[in-house]
Amino acid sequence: MSIRGAECGEDNMRILFITDYLPYPPITGDLIRNYNLIRRVARQHQVWLAGFLPTPDEAEGVSYLQAFCHGVEAVSLPRRHKLARLPGLLRYISAGIPFDFEFLHSQELADRIRRLAFTVDFDIVQIEQSRMALYLEALPPDAHSRSILVFHNIAAYQYDRISHIELKPARRVRAWLHSRMLHRWEPRYAEQFDRCITVSEVDRGLLMKANPRLKVDVVPNGVDTQIYQPLPLENTQPALLLIGNMSYAPCADGALWFCNQVLPRIRRVLGEVEVWIVGVSPPPEVVRLSGDGVHVTGRVEDVVPYYRRSAVSVVPLRAGGGTRLKILEAMALGRPVVSTSIGCEGLDVEDGRHLLIADDPECFAERTVRLLTDKALYRRLVTEARWLVEAKYDWDVIAEQLLSIYSEITRPLESKERQ
Repeated sequence: MSIRGAECGEDNMRILFITDYLPYPPITGDLIRNYNLIRRVARQHQVWLAGFLPTPDEAEGVSYLQAFCHGVEAVSLPRRHKLARLPGLLRYISAGIPFDFEFLHSQELADRIRRLAFTVDFDIVQIEQSRMALYLEALPPDAHSRSILVFHNIAAYQYDRISHIELKPARRVRAWLHSRMLHRWEPRYAEQFDRCITVSEVDRGLLMKANPRLKVDVVPNGVDTQIYQPLPLENTQPALLLIGNMSYAPCADGALWFCNQVLPRIRRVLGEVEVWIVGVSPPPEVVRLSGDGVHVTGRVEDVVPYYRRSAVSVVPLRAGGGTRLKILEAMALGRPVVSTSIGCEGLDVEDGRHLLIADDPECFAERTVRLLTDKALYRRLVTEARWLVEAKYDWDVIAEQLLSIYSEITRPLESKERQ
């Protein structure tokens, strides 16, 4: 349902979401989360959205977002030569700001946010991702809006883990330096916001440990259990599915680790196992995995057909942060999961009840083979996992948690105005 100005009653809030990339099409974890929550918030409140176009070709997505947003400010991400970026990078470093944030700096986006905030008296401004937090400074100094910063992951720990899996020395050093700056900057700058949100209790604990003065709530990731219904198991040939944004180093590393270290062990027992690696922008080293029963698809419009043809979803992540929407997606679709501890970190899951957890190649292979051969275990995990996502991780349930936070943080403003 689209909520427009004429349809809004007195209880409706005016909410501005600032995202890095506009969440359409919703094909990666961050975009899926933003799209589903923004769409649900817009059913009850007036919503504006500001962010970058992923590519100029994605401009058609703006009209789709306008169907439920009151307004959308779409800006192309600045593409500047490395030398042209040098002054900005040095300025960020000297100010103690993580240098990678400079790549998301856009004066045009800041100006549009400022003009919008002068025009609309927002009740809430919600910024997605700490790397976009500096756009808080685009708001007028006398703005009355309450501010929220959403941590899709705690980036300091995310980049620290990435530094341990990067094979190229320059990238490894860059990730390590970025993590060191984030450890100092992220929890300190978060104090500028009235409230912070993480996607798991694990991340909330990390953030509170870094800065106990912060007010932090948990709003988890989710899945649409109405759209994602359990699939029948149609394919008699064993097939495994590995889904992820392959431009993200931990996903690419997981694909390489699985195919090089785990898959040969599985095939010693089940020689005909196929693997489908599905996700946007696979790097050359992942593309080279294609062949001998391994299929690398790149971006696809719909992941459901790949779940349909696969028996088990594997999540072999050895780095990263936040929580994995692909695990919730697999559970909703009736596909059992084998994951590393990092892969399922932050989700309220139990090993042997909702999924199987393994961290070394031998154990990961053994548990995958078990799922492919033990029908009773397979059915039990599918049933328990579906119950879990329906009860705790449906987007409608999660949206209500976010709306409750909105009501809580705006209540003091309403009280002051009445006095």
